[in-house]
Amino acid sequence: MSEHRSRKDAVRNRAAVLAAADALFARRENAEDVTMAEVAAAAGVGKGTIFRAFGDRAGLLRALYEARLEPLGAAVGTGPPPLGPDAPPAERVPALLDALLRFKLDNRALALALEDGDTSPYRTEHYARWHDLLRTLLERIPLAADSGFTAHVLLAAVRADLVEYLAGPGGTDREELRARLAELVGTVLTPAPPDRGPGSGPGPGPGPGPGPAGG
Repeated sequence: MSEHRSRKDAVRNRAAVLAAADALFARRENAEDVTMAEVAAAAGVGKGTIFRAFGDRAGLLRALYEARLEPLGAAVGTGPPPLGPDAPPAERVPALLDALLRFKLDNRALALALEDGDTSPYRTEHYARWHDLLRTLLERIPLAADSGFTAHVLLAAVRADLVEYLAGPGGTDREELRARLAELVGTVLTPAPPDRGPGSGPGPGPGPGPGPAGG
């Protein structure tokens, strides 16, 4: 078999595995219920093909997660406001966090399985990407807190385990969750008051009114 044919087969097999995994994960509430054998059978390949392409189950989860993230990444990278690069930071930050929350809600089982893996979610490529973007945007908004720390805190509000806890059976309604997140982000993004220097109190109040008539 030629090298070109081999690469073509590998690309086709990878796409088939991702499509099969995507369909299986979409039908199961618990990602742990999906086995590699099921994915291989649905894709029409051997289990060895999956391991060669993705390394292990965690690698397959990461690849599928990244594939589902592609539309959001495109909207952030080149799309129109409020997500795209031409939007003002104060509009782009809440839009980005709302989009991430909606993504986690739409992909709860997969996101939870990925964040529960052996690798810390804070050390993954996609987390670093969102954190760097948020930090950069926050640096352009006058805040009282450190922008890097604030970016971590805001991303913590859309962690998969918290989203699952809040939106699970009998939990908070989707639109209410979005509204609460928007309220939180709005509070965090409130500009810091101007620094008047040490020991300075509030500005002067209104001057004295006119004295009594006559005199």
